[in-house]
Amino acid sequence: MISFDSILARAQQRKGGAAALQALLPSSPDPQHLQQLGDDRILAEMSKRVFCAGFSWTVIDNKWPEFETAFLGFNPDTLVFQPNEFWDALFANPRIVRHAAKILSVRDNAGFIREIASEHGSFGQFLSAWPSARQFDLLNILSERGSRLGGNTGQMFLRYIGWDGFVLSKDVILCLRDAGLDIGAEAKSKKDQAKVQAQFNAWAEETGLSYSHLSKICALSIGENASETSETE
Repeated sequence: MISFDSILARAQQRKGGAAALQALLPSSPDPQHLQQLGDDRILAEMSKRVFCAGFSWTVIDNKWPEFETAFLGFNPDTLVFQPNEFWDALFANPRIVRHAAKILSVRDNAGFIREIASEHGSFGQFLSAWPSARQFDLLNILSERGSRLGGNTGQMFLRYIGWDGFVLSKDVILCLRDAGLDIGAEAKSKKDQAKVQAQFNAWAEETGLSYSHLSKICALSIGENASETSETE
C-alpha cells in the first residue's frame, strides 16, 4: 500500500492546492453535537436519504419543507401511533414524493429509532458512542433493523447526520484499489469490507485525519476531476 501522503498530494494537485482541497471537505465530525441531536432530526435525515436514493436530490431538497409538514416534524413518538388512514393520505399527497414503500419506511424507521433510543437513551447517543473503526457493523444494524437503509443509503445517512465514516463510492473504491488494496470492483464481500475497514483504520492512525476526510480526499484524488458543484463520493 502506498502512503496516504501520496493520495493527499494528488488530491491537492487536482483541486488547486491545499486550501482549495480543504474547502471541499465535509465539516469535521462533532460527536457532542451528534450526541445531543434530537431523534426527530435523526429520523428526518434518515428519511431524506431514503427519498433521495434513486431520485433527484434537488427535487427532494426543494420539497423538503412540505415533507416536514406532512410527516409531523418527523417526531418518532408521534408517527408510530398514527392510524393507517394517516399513511394512506400521504400516498396521495402531491406536495411530497408519493412513493408508498419509502413513505412506509418513515413509519418503520420511527419504530427503529424508538427501539434504539430505549436501549441507549437516544439514537444520537447510540451513534456518537459507536467507533468509526467498526463502521460495517453499524451499517449492518441500519440495514437489518431499519427500513431501506442498506447499501449507499445507510452510508450517506451517516455522512449527512455527522457521524465520522467513509463512503464507498466508485471513486473511493478506485482509490483503494489504486493504492494497492486487493478488493473487488464493488467491495461488497465481507472479506473485502474487512480489508477496507482495516485500511481506513490504518490511514486514520497514520494521519490523524477523520474517516470522513480520508474518504473525501480519496474520492477527490482520482477519477473524473469534477468541479466542487458536481463532485460525488
